[in-house]
Amino acid sequence: QLQLVESGGGLVQPGGSLRLSCTAAGVTLDAYAIGWFRQAPGQGQERIGCINNSDGRTDYTDAMEGRFTISKDKTNDTVYLQMGNLKIEDTAVYYCNKFPTSSSTTWGQGTQVTVSA
Repeated sequence: QLQLVESGGGLVQPGGSLRLSCTAAGVTLDAYAIGWFRQAPGQGQERIGCINNSDGRTDYTDAMEGRFTISKDKTNDTVYLQMGNLKIEDTAVYYCNKFPTSSSTTWGQGTQVTVSA
């Protein structure tokens, strides 16, 4: 079972930027397509986008394209989510996971991102 750990969340002002990291213990993250997701309070989970493991191509949902960038560093086996021009409505718990997910996918703790003045 692939277990991923998200980090890098925090409190940021509107318009600010933040970079989240996704790492895995005991396995090579680069062997998988990885997606980033988020869940805001009282709302369902949203997919942000994903990065292909074979060629590094990325794909984003329409609403996320432009302010969010997914990348990976093979040297330290980490997948990143760079977020810019953050808005209050971006406040959520952010998760990474193997992509695509399924009903049996288990989720980690996520990392909290709070956008507030």
